[in-house]
Formats: sequence, C-alpha cells, structure tokens
Amino acid sequence: MQVSNNPSQGSAGKSPTGKDAPPALWSSHDVRPPWTPGNHFRLFALQGTAELGAAIAQTLGVTLADHEERDFEDGEHKARPLDPVRGADVYVVHSLHGGPTQSANDKLCRLLFFIGALKDAGAARVTAVVPYLCYARKDRRTKFNDPVTIRYVAEMFEAVGSDGIVTLEVHNPVAFENAFRCRTITLTTAPLFIDFAKTLSDERLAVVSPDPGGVKRADLFREALEAVLGHPVGRGFVEKRRSAGVVSGDLFVGDVEGATVLVIDDLISTGNTLLRAARAARKAGARRVIALVTHGLFMQGAAEVLSDPAIEQLVVTDAVPAFRLGDHPVREKILMLAAAPLLAEAIRRLHENDTLTDLLVF
Repeated sequence: MQVSNNPSQGSAGKSPTGKDAPPALWSSHDVRPPWTPGNHFRLFALQGTAELGAAIAQTLGVTLADHEERDFEDGEHKARPLDPVRGADVYVVHSLHGGPTQSANDKLCRLLFFIGALKDAGAARVTAVVPYLCYARKDRRTKFNDPVTIRYVAEMFEAVGSDGIVTLEVHNPVAFENAFRCRTITLTTAPLFIDFAKTLSDERLAVVSPDPGGVKRADLFREALEAVLGHPVGRGFVEKRRSAGVVSGDLFVGDVEGATVLVIDDLISTGNTLLRAARAARKAGARRVIALVTHGLFMQGAAEVLSDPAIEQLVVTDAVPAFRLGDHPVREKILMLAAAPLLAEAIRRLHENDTLTDLLVF
C-alpha cells in the first residue's frame, strides 16, 4: 500500500494517554466534489445492492455502468456488462447478506459469475466491493473437522479472476487477509462512528467491547477517538463464552461509572451479545449505553431483544438494509449512517492509486 508523504496524514503527536497518536482520520465531512475519472473507470452495482451502489455513484459524481441480470425458469441466472469494459478498471458493488429475496449463497454466486464475465470481456482490473462479506465469521476450526469457509470463498473469488476485494468491517481482518491471495482492503467504520461520537464530546465517554475477541477493535477505536477529542476515553470489556450456540460469562472489566458507554461491534445478529454488554455496563454504573455496530443483520427475535431499555440508542450503517425490522418500534432508537461516502472515497483512491492510510484504523 502506498504511504502518503502528506504531513497532514503523518504522526499526530502524542495521544492523551501519552502514546503516539494515530494519523488524522478521514471524515465523512471531507467528501470531495464530483469527480471525472476518465474512460477507463466502470462502476457496477448488482441487484440487491442497487440502492447503495447508486448512492456511491452519486457521491463520486459518476453514472452506474449498465448491465443485465436475467433469471431462468429452473433457478439458474446470468449477468453480463452492457457497457464496454475492455481495458477498464472495474468496481462491482454487492453486499453478500441474506435477503430479502436472495440468499447469501445466491448473491455470492451471482457476483462470482459477473466478475468472471467482466474478465472474459477484457476488463483490465476487477475489484469486488463487498460491504458485508458472507462466511467471514467462519475463519477457523472450532470443532473437529470444521471447515474454514472464508478460505474456500477466497479461492472462488480468485478462481474467477478477482484482482481485489474491499470489505467494510470484516469480522476478523487478520483471518480475512490471510485467506486471500489477491489484494484485500479492510475498511472500518471508525471514521463514521467517530463523527457521531463528536456530538457526545461534552460527556464522559467509555468504549466497551461486548466480548474478549473484540477488545483489539474497541481499543484501536478508543485511541482514535481520544486523538480526535483531545481527552482520555474509558475502556472495558465483557466476558463471553460460546459452546454449542449457548453463550455464558458475566464478568465485566472496566471503569464506566457515570459514563456514556459506546459498545462497538462488527455486527448484530440476534442482539443477545449486545444486550448482555449493555446490562453489564449499566450494572457497573454506566449512565447510558449506545451501540455502534456496522452491520445490522437483525435476525429473528433481534427487534424484541434490542428493545430492552438497557440500550438507549443503536447506531448502524446502511451497508445492510434493516429490512427484517419492518415497522417494529425498535426503529425509533436506530440511527442509520450512510456508508456510501466511505466506500466511494476508497474506490476513488484505489482508482487513482492514492493512499488509504487515513481510512483505516483496525
């Protein structure tokens, strides 16, 4: 990855804790004016992610390239570019979450076939922009003879000729990068969440991980937040053990007395992990709890779990639409942040071979 020589992206000096502060982060308020990338740039968005793709195109000031997706009576399908792509730098936006009309498997298959079609049509470089990557959670063996599914998914992307893959808040960045041999970009939503946290700058804040596995993510976010706010931010984490789908553990570590707690995680599935963390923080003296979560999957029962008053607010991105919530009252406590500016900026910089340093935290 290119390293910027711009002093504004260099060392930010010392953080409030005395450590070297991270480089200044890009902000969603830093969106540049519309852009003219030239004839060798193409941006596609497949069905199911068309709305997010259109928002990315609008942010960039470009038009989505035309393509065809066709379903056949037996359940098979095809997709092909209608605009010429020979010699082009191509980006395909497709979020691989299940629903509302296609499974994660179906979306993955369609994306792979389309990438193959683009390479066959002469595209010089194809980058898959996959805000939510299916099977990313299955990154290691937890039982005898378990599959390491993320590695198999990586091999499929590489088999069809993918030159790179961009994800947003992947579950385990190290496992993700090790699974792929093509270029990987693991964007985080820290810039979006830090913009939100600035609105709370007058309050005493603490960042809490809902489980030990997320402590590194939470600590890096806390350090970046401290650098932006200019004062210390508390920390904490909640014990969590999972076996055969049963979650246990109730130990809370951290000082959150009187603080507004920001529980940060990559995704919400059933909401039980998040609720356990919120209740533990409240019990430890937190004044209120706000959840910062990138991907709101909101599986069956999540709406009822998240309605618990222990969680005051949920801040999520629109990388996964909240279609499973319907018109449930829990929507009133959800703030949806637009992911398009962050994804658009990453695409712009990749096309221009520019640095991504200030887009990355974790």
